[in-house]
Order: sequence, then structure tokens, then C-alpha cells
Amino acid sequence: MDLEIFNDDKLIDEKREDWVKKLVQFTFDDLELKDSTELSIHFVTKDKIHEINKKYRDVDRATDVISFAINDGEDSLDFIESQIPDLPVDLGDLFISVEIVDEHAKDYEHSFDRELGYTIVHGILHLNGYDHIKPEDEKVMIGLQEKILSAYGLEK
Repeated sequence: MDLEIFNDDKLIDEKREDWVKKLVQFTFDDLELKDSTELSIHFVTKDKIHEINKKYRDVDRATDVISFAINDGEDSLDFIESQIPDLPVDLGDLFISVEIVDEHAKDYEHSFDRELGYTIVHGILHLNGYDHIKPEDEKVMIGLQEKILSAYGLEK
């Protein structure tokens, strides 16, 4: 796994950064992703995620997480991967508002770690093609998400 964490405003401490790395590795292992899989996580302020949401999604409000997938499923990499099996797979970027994660933790009466874990796993699943728009897809995605979180010790 190649995980790059951007935490320029020091919104989480180094201990929690290490915790994030372990959770991401655990999630990658559960999803059986290639060892060369790449991901970037950006921890940002509420104002910054609001700005990103407005600019790229035309939604004028802050949110907890925004995912930008490198490969959205329209262009298949199967042929290239069959020719170069060790080619790194870049999932994309997650932008996470630590302030909103904290607000959600309080609103839902979860620990901060549970809510941060939920947000990270949720984003990783989106970057791997999972969605929750249709009820049947939501059942699959949320079921997998809860399985991963529970196995990691982050039950509700």
C-alpha cells in the first residue's frame, strides 16, 4: 500500500495518522487490493471542504468526505494490468473535514475514532466503485463497510 497523508494544518496528531495508516491497510487487505495500490488522504478544514464541494460538485455546503477517483470505471485498465501486473493502481484522493467528522461523532453519539473510521472506509469503498444510490447497492456497500469497521474494532 502506498498511502500519502496530507495534514498541513495539523488537524490530527501523529498518533492518529499512524492509526489511519493501519485502518487503511486493514481495509485494503479486506478488499484484497494489490500491494501496489495508492491512495491520498487530505485532512482539511470545514471551510476548505466547503470550497471543494462548491467548485467540483456545485454543492454549496460543507460535507465530511469527498472522493475523487482516478479510474471511474469508464476506462478499463484490464489490458494494461494484464501486460504489466505490478503496475501501481492509484485509487485517487479522499478529502476529509476533521471538523465535520467531529460534529458527526457528537451528533451520532460515536467516538471520534469510530466516525473517522467510518468516513475513511466509506470513502475507500466509493473509490473502489461501491455506491449507495440504489437500495440494493446501499445494502451491499453499508454491509461491507460495517463488516470492516466491526472487524477492526469500531462497532457502533
